[in-house]
Amino acid sequence: MTRYADIPKPIRSGIVVVDPERGTPQRIIVLQFNPDTLERSLAPQAAGGSGDAGGGGSGGDRNEALRLKGPAEESWKFTAEIDATDQFEVAAPDGIHPQLATLEMLVHPTSAQLREASRLTKKGTIEISPIEMPLTLFTWGSKRVMPVRLTELSINESAFDVNLNPIRASLGIGMKVLSVSDLPAGHRGADLYLAHLAQKERLAAAARGGRLAELGLGRGL
Repeated sequence: MTRYADIPKPIRSGIVVVDPERGTPQRIIVLQFNPDTLERSLAPQAAGGSGDAGGGGSGGDRNEALRLKGPAEESWKFTAEIDATDQFEVAAPDGIHPQLATLEMLVHPTSAQLREASRLTKKGTIEISPIEMPLTLFTWGSKRVMPVRLTELSINESAFDVNLNPIRASLGIGMKVLSVSDLPAGHRGADLYLAHLAQKERLAAAARGGRLAELGLGRGL
């Protein structure tokens, strides 16, 4: 007789905030429910210019028709759900405020960083560098671990407790995968991207190859 304890628990997707210098996790955000769908898009970084698309392109463009400047620009979109009523065993005096704030801080500098930037401005510092955020990784099982930057975070709160704390929300999350084209050489995120790309190569090598006969090209090209 199958017992519930025998059923393996699904691996959760999530976000890991990493110290880029030490490589140690600073915060681990486990998504309460795995999204039902993922939308991914890849835009190749072609070397040729706009003249490639039609006649009249320059000879240089034609020579670069099969060349790539770097990895494809990859983006992900999905909807995540958070529901405090699904966690009866966990006290939630603030509703899902903490979970929402944790995700929102992925796109905010801290108050201490903003105060320091203001202090430098008042001192007359000519140029203040933009505030650097921690390295963010998105994980979707062991075969998809990649450095990302959040490009979109929309929040739809749909239920509240008696103190108006949100207790249910859906989150629209958009991310750009950071590649070696986005990160400096030697950056930990660049190394993690290369590991992510190597994983794709291993999976592609495991795919069954087709035959020309299946395409109606039994006599060759």
